[in-house]
Amino acid sequence: MTSSAVDDPSGTSIDSAVDAFTAARPRLFGIAYRMLGSVAEAEDIVQEAWLRWQRTDRSVVHNPAGFLTTVTTRLALNTADSARARREQYVGPWLPEPVDTSGDPSLGAEKAEALEAAVLVLLEKLRPEHRAAYVLREAFDYSYDEIAEILATTPPNARQMVSRARKHVQSSRKEPVEPAEHRTLLEAFLAAARDGDLERLEQVLSAEVVSTSDGAGIAPRAARRPVAGRDNVARFVAGWADWWTDTTLTWLETNGQASVLVKRGDAALALLSISSSTSGIDQLLWVMAPDKLTHVPG
Repeated sequence: MTSSAVDDPSGTSIDSAVDAFTAARPRLFGIAYRMLGSVAEAEDIVQEAWLRWQRTDRSVVHNPAGFLTTVTTRLALNTADSARARREQYVGPWLPEPVDTSGDPSLGAEKAEALEAAVLVLLEKLRPEHRAAYVLREAFDYSYDEIAEILATTPPNARQMVSRARKHVQSSRKEPVEPAEHRTLLEAFLAAARDGDLERLEQVLSAEVVSTSDGAGIAPRAARRPVAGRDNVARFVAGWADWWTDTTLTWLETNGQASVLVKRGDAALALLSISSSTSGIDQLLWVMAPDKLTHVPG
């Protein structure tokens, strides 16, 4: 984006247009990413929102942030519809692309809601408009009137969409533990996994744990189906202890939580994150698709 103090045909200066967009950009990316689970798609949508902002008669826009939020949300809804069709052809399980949140723990939001990878997986199962309503309300604290205007619906319908999405998320996940305990569980899992220690693995896994690997049909160690249950997951993980040979671990914060990047030499093999509760580790999320590791630092 380039700026100039000269007025453009919209009747407002490019400088003011750039300032308004720059201020809104973290929120726009945060909305698009939460709805799509893709850094690349979110960046494309933010760029398209900028282009539309440039072409708009900004002299009649009284709320630039609201205008940009509406444009971004509707673009994300359109992309979500096409993404759903593409993901039906995806090889193996689909997981959201990890995003670095070390510099912005809430990713442009009022609250760091709807950001954990496990929650994004749940949101993916909702209709796009329900997902949008949930994200706007739970993460960005928009009123039901504002959500209704953005989604071109009524406030009661907006409230109902948020309620249904909230129930779906809450019924499908347990109360998470504190960040320190979350990291302790992940550390214990890694130590046991690298040793191939079945007993220690079982100690940190909950009874209903599910391990999901996203390799996009490329990563050789990525399971094509989720592995469920403490015994099955423990044996599955212990069975490839040799995979950890000559690997290095880098601790990161992705999607608002501690996670680990596994590398061998300069090659990133996986980004591992977990969902945990007082029962132990409930989900293991292995992002192994090469394209999804390109934005991960380290």
